[in-house]
Amino acid sequence: MRISDILCEEFVKLNLKGENKNDIINSTIDLLKNSKKILDIDKVKNAIFEREKIMSTGVGNGFAIPHGKTDGVTDIVAAFAITEKPIDYQALDDKPVRLIFLLVGKDNLVGPHIKLLSRISRLMNKEEFRQKLINSSSAEEIIENFKVEEANYFDI
Repeated sequence: MRISDILCEEFVKLNLKGENKNDIINSTIDLLKNSKKILDIDKVKNAIFEREKIMSTGVGNGFAIPHGKTDGVTDIVAAFAITEKPIDYQALDDKPVRLIFLLVGKDNLVGPHIKLLSRISRLMNKEEFRQKLINSSSAEEIIENFKVEEANYFDI
């Protein structure tokens, strides 16, 4: 499964507003409200925030990957956002975050969920790719950047 298979323009937001980590997570989850894969948005929020209590999903280099598994979805669903301004996310490197990739998996689809988390992390470790995303001017351009980067980076 590719990132570009699950991420669509409708669930991508540039200049996401928020004052803190919780605002940003809630706003990113809200991008998914109209997804046909969402059965219960409250279960999604609960899964994401419960996972966040274990350890910050701010993995470093200005990037966070809030994620969780729940029966509140019918399949894996994702959203991506670039914050309007850097946000204190209690990231592992103590640096502010601007890039948010939200991943919600069905509680019984653990394998694909973990593979996608790994794939996202590997792509986002590349400084050049992160800059391409930050410099994107539209959701369409962000999706295209993910497609190109996946094609270059992974044997698909």
